Amino acid sequence: MEESVKNEALFLPFMQIPTGHHHVADALMYELRKDMRCDKVDILSYSYGRMEKVVSSTYLRWIKIMPGVYDWLYDHLAYKKLSKRNRQILYETLFMYFFKRLVNEHEPGIMFCTHALPSNIASVLKQKKKLNAITINVYTDFFVNRVWGVDGIDYHFVPSIHVKEFLQSIGVEEKRIFITGIPVHPAFESKSGGQKEGNEIAVLVTGGSLGVGEIDKLLPAQPSSSKLHYYVLCGENKLLYNQLNAKRSRSITPIPYVKSKEKMNLLYERVDAVLTKPGGVTVSECLIKRKPIFVSKALPGQEKINLNQLKALGVVIPLEARDDSVENQIVTFFTDISIQKAYEGKISTYHKNLEKNSIHTIMDQILKKH
Repeated sequence: MEESVKNEALFLPFMQIPTGHHHVADALMYELRKDMRCDKVDILSYSYGRMEKVVSSTYLRWIKIMPGVYDWLYDHLAYKKLSKRNRQILYETLFMYFFKRLVNEHEPGIMFCTHALPSNIASVLKQKKKLNAITINVYTDFFVNRVWGVDGIDYHFVPSIHVKEFLQSIGVEEKRIFITGIPVHPAFESKSGGQKEGNEIAVLVTGGSLGVGEIDKLLPAQPSSSKLHYYVLCGENKLLYNQLNAKRSRSITPIPYVKSKEKMNLLYERVDAVLTKPGGVTVSECLIKRKPIFVSKALPGQEKINLNQLKALGVVIPLEARDDSVENQIVTFFTDISIQKAYEGKISTYHKNLEKNSIHTIMDQILKKH
């Protein structure tokens, strides 16, 4: 590959909502920007402009108002019969023209698909030999839904050994698969020197940057244990932040949206555990920090499936819906050495399966082959 071609990288998320698709693209861009020009384009906004905001808001309202319907549709349209990969004619009709135009405008040497839809379009074009760019799927969940394009895709950055085995079972060559984990910002790989305060068990509670999860329902109205302190990431949910702030609880510290990765890393290092929804990127950050991950009830769709995959890996601790409180279950974990050692063993196994080389080094290897 000529040097000018190598220096063009295009990242393709979907929608403007700051979900894992964007966080992963941003993390990769941070890693690679010294060696190549990086551009990120949301294919929905690029194709249909202001309609993206309508689609995004409808999507969020749909999950909140009709979670059962969303869950059923996601299961039937994107998850059932995973090994059966069909053409997505509707998506091709809506986005193929714009995708081709985008490629012609940027002429990228490499394309990173962090969402299933652009991956699907890229797969169709690669099979028809109408796309020359090196294409890489970067999975942002712990499974591969049916919309992801697989045939024709050059490389796959996967989150776990289970996803690698699945891709191999449907015909992907092992040499094209790299177990990178879900990529996170390099800031989370560093030790910030942050230290926790006091002897309490410090728990970081997060529902994602949108604050969609009903975090307040996870917290006790009157904490019964003086052993726990909750640091609650409220994201952009100002109502939740104000409600928790008004309580003036000694055991609960609300935190507004944290934009800085370095500050977020500092928070991780100051806590003993994380209580979160089973979303791909947040869990990956916790895995990198080797923090115990307690997971609450999942949102419908991909979070629910993520939870099952994470339980199979043994890297999360599901909170059971039973009479004793969430805090009692957390305290039980930290007072039982055998449970902690078993969990640490699963985390070590997860890390042993990851690529030893950095993504930067992996990309160097890929570029040398082309």
